[in-house]
Amino acid sequence: MRIDKIKITPLADESLGVRSMCLFIDLGELRILLDAGVSLAPRRYGLPPHLEEFKALKKAREKILLYAKKSDVITVSHYHRDHYTPTYKSWYEWCDKEIFTRIYGNKIVLVKDGEKNINFNQRKRAYIFLKELNNVADKVIVADSKEICFGSIRIKTRLFPHGYEGTKLGYVLSFLIEADEEKILYMPDVQGPVDKNAMLFIKETKPDILIIGGPPTYLEGRKLSKNVIKLGLENISKLKHLSGTLIIGHHLLRDKRWISILEEYGLKKREYLTYSDILGIEFTGLESMRDILYQVDPPPPAFKAWIEKIREGVKNEPPPL
Repeated sequence: MRIDKIKITPLADESLGVRSMCLFIDLGELRILLDAGVSLAPRRYGLPPHLEEFKALKKAREKILLYAKKSDVITVSHYHRDHYTPTYKSWYEWCDKEIFTRIYGNKIVLVKDGEKNINFNQRKRAYIFLKELNNVADKVIVADSKEICFGSIRIKTRLFPHGYEGTKLGYVLSFLIEADEEKILYMPDVQGPVDKNAMLFIKETKPDILIIGGPPTYLEGRKLSKNVIKLGLENISKLKHLSGTLIIGHHLLRDKRWISILEEYGLKKREYLTYSDILGIEFTGLESMRDILYQVDPPPPAFKAWIEKIREGVKNEPPPL
C-alpha cells in the first residue's frame, strides 16, 4: 500500500494467521518497523495451536527478520509478547537470543517506559528485555509522550490505556508518524478505542491512514463487560469519518463473527481494510478457526507428541512442520 512516497507493508497479524500488529513503513529517508513481535495463543477453545498456526508463525517471523534488517527504527508499544521479541527461547513466539539480536541489534529502538504506566507482569518482562536491549541496540529511547525527529520525519507518541481507563493491563504507546504532510497513526491494543482520550486524539490528528486494534469481542462476558465491548464497537464504527484510510486488526479478528459484528454497528467491509486486504491475499484467521481446524485436519501423531514435550518443558526441538 502506498500514499505518495510512503509505502506500507503488513508483516503479521490475525488476518495472516498469528497474533501481532507488525507493520513496516518505508518513508524513503527513514524505515520504521512497528512492534516486531508475533505470537500464538497457548490455548483457545481448550486446544493448543494447530500445526497450520505454527507454519504461519514461522513465516511471519521470517518476514519480520527480513524487514528488521532493512529498518532504521523499531518500536515497542508495550510488553505483551505479540508486540516485541523476547530474548528467551520460545516456539510460541518463534524466538531466541539470536533472533532477538538480529532484530534489534544496531537499531534505534523506541520503547515504552518499562517502569511507569505498566502492570506487574509487563514490568518484569520489560526489565529483562531492556537490560539485554541496551547491550545490542544502537540507541534505546524511552518514547512515552515525546516528539522525536529524524530529519524531516516526526514521530509523536501518546500513552493510552490497553482498553478502558483503569484496566489492569496498563498503557500502550501510539505512534503518529508525519512525513511530507502525510500522517499515519498506529494505535495498537486500544480496543476500539474504548478510552475517550484516544478517540479525541484521532479526531484532533485526522490521520491519512489509521491502523487500529479492534475490541476483543471474543472475551465479552469473560474478561470484559458487555458495556466495554459495546463502547469499543461504537467508537470503531465512527472512525471511517475520522481518517482517510481505516485499517482494522488484532483482537477483533480473533472472533469468527467479526465482519458481521462490524456490520451490526454500521461499518461495511468496503469502508476499512485488514492487513490481508492490503497484501491482496485471502483472510487467514487461524486462531478463530482453531476448533474447526482440529476437526477437519487433525494434527499428526508427531505433532501431538511435540506439544506434550513442550508442556513438559522440553524446548530444544522445533515443531515438526
